[in-house]
Amino acid sequence: MEAEHLCVLVVEHDDAFARSLSGMLGRAPDAGVEITVARTLDAGLDCLAETSFDAVILELFLPDGAGVANVTLLQAIAPQVPVVVIGTVDHEGLAAEVVQAGAQDYLVKSQLSPRWLFRALRYAMERHQANEALVEAATQFRGLFDHLTEGIFRTTPDGRYMMANQALARIYGYASPEALMAGITDISTALYVQPGRREEFRRLMDEQDTITRFESPVFRRDGTVIWIAENCRAVRDETGRLLYYEGTVEDITQRRAAEEKVRHSEALYHSLVETLPQNIFRKDLQGRFTFANQQFCRTLNRDLAEIVGRTDADFFPPDLAAKYQQDDARVLASGQKYETIEHHRLPDGRLIYVQVVKTPLRGAYSQISGLQGIFWDITEQYLAEERLRQAHDELARNREALHAKNVQMEDDLKMAREIQLTILPQQYPVFPPDATPETSLFHFTHRYLPTGAVGGDFFNVTALSPTQAAIFLCDVAGHGVRSALIAAMIRALVEELHPWADDPGAFMTKLNEELGNILKHTGTPVMTTAVYLIADATDGTLRYTNAGHPKPVWLSAKQNTVAWLHSPNKQAQPPLGIFEKNTYQTAAVTLALRDRVLLYTDGLYEVEGANEQWYSQALLAAAIHKNAQQPLPQMLDTVLDEVRAFAVEHAFTDDVCLIGFELARHHPRKKARTHPPQTAG
Repeated sequence: MEAEHLCVLVVEHDDAFARSLSGMLGRAPDAGVEITVARTLDAGLDCLAETSFDAVILELFLPDGAGVANVTLLQAIAPQVPVVVIGTVDHEGLAAEVVQAGAQDYLVKSQLSPRWLFRALRYAMERHQANEALVEAATQFRGLFDHLTEGIFRTTPDGRYMMANQALARIYGYASPEALMAGITDISTALYVQPGRREEFRRLMDEQDTITRFESPVFRRDGTVIWIAENCRAVRDETGRLLYYEGTVEDITQRRAAEEKVRHSEALYHSLVETLPQNIFRKDLQGRFTFANQQFCRTLNRDLAEIVGRTDADFFPPDLAAKYQQDDARVLASGQKYETIEHHRLPDGRLIYVQVVKTPLRGAYSQISGLQGIFWDITEQYLAEERLRQAHDELARNREALHAKNVQMEDDLKMAREIQLTILPQQYPVFPPDATPETSLFHFTHRYLPTGAVGGDFFNVTALSPTQAAIFLCDVAGHGVRSALIAAMIRALVEELHPWADDPGAFMTKLNEELGNILKHTGTPVMTTAVYLIADATDGTLRYTNAGHPKPVWLSAKQNTVAWLHSPNKQAQPPLGIFEKNTYQTAAVTLALRDRVLLYTDGLYEVEGANEQWYSQALLAAAIHKNAQQPLPQMLDTVLDEVRAFAVEHAFTDDVCLIGFELARHHPRKKARTHPPQTAG
């Protein structure tokens, strides 16, 4: 097998480490790796624009990069190329952030080895290839660029837009990025409301090269004012010369308005807590009440003036007051919220449940200055949750019982599968009986692929005479236990109908009648397709009938053609079990030496491929014709592999049964004659 050839782009500013990566990749097993090294992010982007690569290994922190944002930018430029990020920090949060940004994997430099590196690349490419087919890189980038909710920009140092996306145009009130760049030729005067704001922006960029959350009021196209937050970095060339600024813009008008509302809401706090049905209070560090809302006052039946300055000991029994003071001490010592559910017996004998939450109060410098408490009656909720917990316990017990039944069912299905496989031919008859499999008049091969534990496909090969082979194949609609039971029933009927076995039409007519008589008592019709053939090695005669089954394929060895075995007059005959009194007809052709016939169920070609395309019988015939020179068993395996490769999931979704037989020799009593095959269609 020819070794795989991979082209890998390494974006790494450290020359020594870049050489180390190249050495690791050069030792990749069963693959030749061509490596291109870029020392900067911009150089890497230029390489991606000019050359096709199978994968990219990206250093996370580059002199001209911005960390995780590098991944997003690289993916926007070349979405068809999988990216593996390498860094110096072993951190799950950073790894998750990198993957979320679009990378396929995150590797730590200190943990790299040739084996791990190549496996990571392989896995990255495999995961990347499992996604939907990508459009061209430029189209993908434009779509991503324009559909981001954040505005993206690139500007010259003197304040002209070089690039903008649709989101930025929308934020500033323009119909398109082109209209934005044409309408704003000087950012300092046309955009910023505050004089000198652009100069402040440039000053910070000169000092830091990056800005985060640079908030400013700006003008929209219609003259209205909004607030924005900018994240920006300065992009420089290798000499340090400033090329441009690039970054993102977020419309924070609503957030700013919300912050303003929060400031105003402080004035409304007391009026709010006074209307709440919960009991709310505050205490200082000595446990003295400093505030109580009206509900708390009603609970204690005291005025606020009677409560402020007092402690729990002034209002509650000693044991209860001591508990409250202990809870307060826990909050003040830990600085953490304390939450509990208390139960109290009222004078009338009722038991109530109370939700209590206590939190520390902090001053301007975060020092604890007291605590705030809130409590309310949750008796109804608590009792409802208790009933729910009891129901959950009962459900858990039922789930365990159900699991045990499922285990038993799985065991039963396993046994059913084993039983079903035993009813399928374990070995084929030989013709004549004294022949060996190698010297038999007919050679048989089959492949049976059920999609579940049991399936609804069944076939049989029997000897009607020393020179006559009978092949029966049926496909019960659906798959699973129900279909398997119907298939077993048909197997029994096939054996009982041996007196009709030498006439395909009469055999299928009788089988349909008997199956209909059985199924009509169930009240549930089941559609079953079937095909029955009798091949005679004395003269090559092949007699057959078809009950709604996919047409068998006739592969002519001498003429190198593929044809369908049509029903008489090419008139389709109905499946079994639909019309009780239907009469099936027999058709006949003549096989030549080395001719092959393939029978199959519809699960072989009813396979969905990419772009919602389906495999077809025409494609199946082409695959059979292409591989006609292979030995029969190998041909069947090759055809199955080609159908799997076509499928989206590379697997069959329905039961598949594929049977092939070849006329290996003629019986010496008669000389075979050949008829031209029917035209496939």
